[in-house]
Amino acid sequence: MDNKTQTFTEEENEGYLKIDRYNEDKIASLADHYKDILKQLGEDPAREGLLKTPERVAKAMQFLTHGYDTKPEEILRSAMFKEDYSQMVVVKDIEVFSMCEHHMLPFFGKAHIAYIPNGHIVGLSKIPRVVDAYARRLQVQERLTNEIRDCIQETLKPAGVAVVIECKHLCMAMRGIQKQNSVTTTSAFTGEFAKDKTRAEFLRLITANLH
Repeated sequence: MDNKTQTFTEEENEGYLKIDRYNEDKIASLADHYKDILKQLGEDPAREGLLKTPERVAKAMQFLTHGYDTKPEEILRSAMFKEDYSQMVVVKDIEVFSMCEHHMLPFFGKAHIAYIPNGHIVGLSKIPRVVDAYARRLQVQERLTNEIRDCIQETLKPAGVAVVIECKHLCMAMRGIQKQNSVTTTSAFTGEFAKDKTRAEFLRLITANLH
């Protein structure tokens, strides 16, 4: 890998591993564009508070869209195990942070995912990683929901997959209709989850307080 164009830094901070990933050539190009944007907005990119802003924003945007460089199917395949288990596996309250492709403003919330194994299970940490791989792109919530469902279904080939995502969208809260408390919920199901009884059990589990 070319160290000039692809840089990784890791910083341990109170148990949280911070990973910044960026392409130096793209950072320089993006920063130039952001400098022009600041001028168009009526700002002075040369003033003290904005001197490093174009580069900071460029790095932030590369991090927020790093999902384009990941392959979610490979994430799942890296931790697939044969297992004779055929009951529902639920991972709920997965944090979601994404960018609306219409206004490039954030939307964020939680994803709840379940699958029914059919010969294979997957390491539980891989499901949130798949969510992140698709979320860290320019997205709409509806497509994000379907992409997560299809990735799990096509890779694990389980008896069924369920995905529910609940998010707040800043394009609704900060502009347009300006409804700060609205939440958008999307869902997608395959296989056994198309049955009312199985789907109802999943919905009960993700809304139950099991702590």
